Amino acid sequence: MNTSVGTLIGLGFYLTGGLLPAADYVIAVIDPTRIVEQSPQYEAARAQLEEEVNDREQKLAEQQKRLSELQQKLERDAALMSEEELQRLQTDIRNRGRKVKYAQAEFREDFSLRQNELRTKLARQVEEVVAELAREENIDLILSEGMVYVSKRIDISDKIIMRLKEKFEASKGL
Repeated sequence: MNTSVGTLIGLGFYLTGGLLPAADYVIAVIDPTRIVEQSPQYEAARAQLEEEVNDREQKLAEQQKRLSELQQKLERDAALMSEEELQRLQTDIRNRGRKVKYAQAEFREDFSLRQNELRTKLARQVEEVVAELAREENIDLILSEGMVYVSKRIDISDKIIMRLKEKFEASKGL
């Protein structure tokens, strides 16, 4: 059992004199990983991120290819070049190499930031739906991660997923 959940339950027992009347409380459980992975919002965010990544990866690959071509030219034609041409080509290769490294680092950072933005947005949507469903169904406590055993009777993950699908479909109509 999760330590914080155990502490919460222990505190509840202490405050109520050791007994919590089970009929007075509604407890539910969610599987946040399943909710996220089965939500259409996750799939849309993944597809959007993949599209953004593909464009930038293609540009980076083109830059890397051009750099490799110049390096091959240097290796192949160095003996035939004048000192000035050789110097110019080496400088061009160095500058392009720096630009490619910078672009790759910037890409990784942007990808990470974008991934976090989408993850945060999705987490917020899930939290809103969980709270909305809890209010509608008068659920007093919803637990998530760290469960050893969960009865299907109290797992409301499917309801959350359905609600997310409804909200996704409604937002597409706007």
